[in-house]
Amino acid sequence: MAAEPTAHELLRKHRPTLDQALEAIRTRAYWSPHPEHPKAYGENGSLDAAAGKAAFDALLGNRLDLADQPGIDDWVGGEVSPYGIELGVTYPHPDIDVLLPAMRAGQRAWRDAGPELRAVVCLEILKRISDRTHQFAHAVMHTSGQAFMMAFQAGGPHAQDRGLEAVAYAYAEQVRTPEQAEWTKPQGKRDPLVLTKRFTAVPRGIGLVIGCNTFPTWNGYPGLFASLATGNAVLVKPHPRAVLPLALTVRIARDVLAEAGFDPNLVALAAERPGEGIAKTLALRPEIKIIDYTGSTAFGDWLETNAHQAQVYTEKAGVNTVIVHSTDDYQGMLSNLAFSLSLYSGQMCTTPQNLLIPRDGIATDQGHKSFDEVTADLARAVDGLLGDDARANALLGAIVNPDVKARLEAAAGLGEVALASREVAHPEFPGAVVRTPVIVKLDGAKPDDEAAYMSECFGPVSFAVAVDSAADAVELLRRTVREKGAMTVGAYTTDAATEQAVEEACLEEAAQLSLNLTGGVYVNQTAAFSDFHGSGGNPAANAALTDSAFVANRFRVVEVRREA
Repeated sequence: MAAEPTAHELLRKHRPTLDQALEAIRTRAYWSPHPEHPKAYGENGSLDAAAGKAAFDALLGNRLDLADQPGIDDWVGGEVSPYGIELGVTYPHPDIDVLLPAMRAGQRAWRDAGPELRAVVCLEILKRISDRTHQFAHAVMHTSGQAFMMAFQAGGPHAQDRGLEAVAYAYAEQVRTPEQAEWTKPQGKRDPLVLTKRFTAVPRGIGLVIGCNTFPTWNGYPGLFASLATGNAVLVKPHPRAVLPLALTVRIARDVLAEAGFDPNLVALAAERPGEGIAKTLALRPEIKIIDYTGSTAFGDWLETNAHQAQVYTEKAGVNTVIVHSTDDYQGMLSNLAFSLSLYSGQMCTTPQNLLIPRDGIATDQGHKSFDEVTADLARAVDGLLGDDARANALLGAIVNPDVKARLEAAAGLGEVALASREVAHPEFPGAVVRTPVIVKLDGAKPDDEAAYMSECFGPVSFAVAVDSAADAVELLRRTVREKGAMTVGAYTTDAATEQAVEEACLEEAAQLSLNLTGGVYVNQTAAFSDFHGSGGNPAANAALTDSAFVANRFRVVEVRREA
C-alpha cells in the first residue's frame, strides 16, 4: 500500500506545475500539461486505451461506491447512453440534512491549510483524473453523446486544463494579500503606533456545482476547483443523464483529500431520483453559499433571481452569430464554417447559429458570390465533410436527447432548406441517433423569420439570414447579443471599416469575437490559460471561464490586528 502523500511531497510534486500555470495565465501563451493524444497514456500509473476501456466496462451495472459519504438513504441511477446502451450504474442518494452539516465539519482544517497546500491537493486530484483519462473518455462519450475522440479531448485534457486554470486563478487571487504585515504609523515625538496584522482567506461556505448533460467535466471542473481551492466544500449535483463522469471525479477527490489528511466530505455527490428536481431544493439551502450552473436560460435566471444567499455563476444560452461579409479565402471560410456547424452535432454553447449574409452577396477571392451561392456552397462543404459515414460519426457524435432531435426536425419547416439533415447509421452502436446539420434560409427583414433566428435552437440547426448591408448585419449582431446573449461571435470581412464596426459592437456588448478563421482554429473552440469562455457581460453568461472575477468572490479576507 502506497504511503499517504505529505504536504511536503505534494508541494514538491505539483508546485512546478502550479508555477507554469500561473505563468500561462499571465502570458496567455499556449500551454497544457495534459496530453491530447490517446497514445500518450499508459505509463507512470496512467491507464492506456485497453485498461481505460476495461475500467469503464467494470462500472456498468454496478454501484459506484461512495459508502463513506454520510447520509446515504437510497441508490439511484438510470443513465442511458445516447449511443443506445443502458449504463446501469447506481449512485448514492443523499439525505441533505445529514450530508450538508458533515460537509461543513471539515472546512476549518481546509481553510487553515492555506492557499498553496489547497492548490497542490487540487493538482493531485487533477493528476489522478488525468491518469484515468481513457476511462473518463468512455464515461463522457456515453453520457453526453460526444464521439470518442472529442470525449477524450474535451472531457479529458481540455477539462483538466480548465480545472487547473481555475486553481491558478484562485491561488493568485488569494496570495495577492500577504498573510502577515507589520504596520507602523509615525506619531511625531511620541512613540509610533505599531500593529501586527494577519490576513486569512476564508471560504464562503459550501459550493454547489450543477452539472450539464453535454460537457459534464469541461463545464463542471472550473467551478468545482475554483471553490475547492478557495477553501470551500463542494457538493456536486450532476445532470441526471450525465452522472458518471462527475461521480468518478468526486470519488477521486475524496480519496485524495483523505490521503492528504483532510476530511473527504469536503467533496460530495448529490445524485437524484427521476424527476426529483433536487437542484432547486439545494440551491435555496442556507448552507449553500456558491452556485455554479451550466444549462438552460430559464433555470439560470431562476437561480440568479431566487438563490439570494449564494454567489451565483451561470453559463446559460445565447444566439451565436457569424457575419459573412467578404473573404480572401472562400474555400477556407467554407471549410471552417462547415466544421464549426458539424462538430458534436452543434450541441455546444459556442456553435454558430445565425449566419448573417448580405442579400446582394459577398466579395471573395473567387469573385462575387450571391446569397444563394454562398448558402449552396456552404451546404456542399458540409456534405463533403460528412459524406463518409465513418468520418461523419467521428465528428457528429450522437444526439444527446429527444428535445434536440425534435428541434432539428421542426427547423426544416421554418424556411427554405439549403441543406437537409440526413440520418447516419453508426456501425458499432445501432441505437445511436446521429443526424447531419440542417441549414435554413431566412430573411432578416421579415418579422415571422425573426422569431426563429432570434431564439436559440440548440443542436445541429443554423440559419442563413439575408440582410441588406454590412451595417445592417452589425446592427442585428449588436441587438442579438444585447437581447439574447452570445458565447461566441464570428466575422469574415476584408473591409477594414466593417471589421472595426464588428469589433466595436462586440466590445460594447461584451461578446468574444473571432475574425476571419479559415484554418484549424474554430469559433466554437476555446483554449484554457489563453481564451476566455464567455465574458460575463451579456445575457448568455454572468461569468467568464476563467478570470479573476470567477474566483475572487468565492472567499473573503478576514483581518486580525494585534498591538505589537
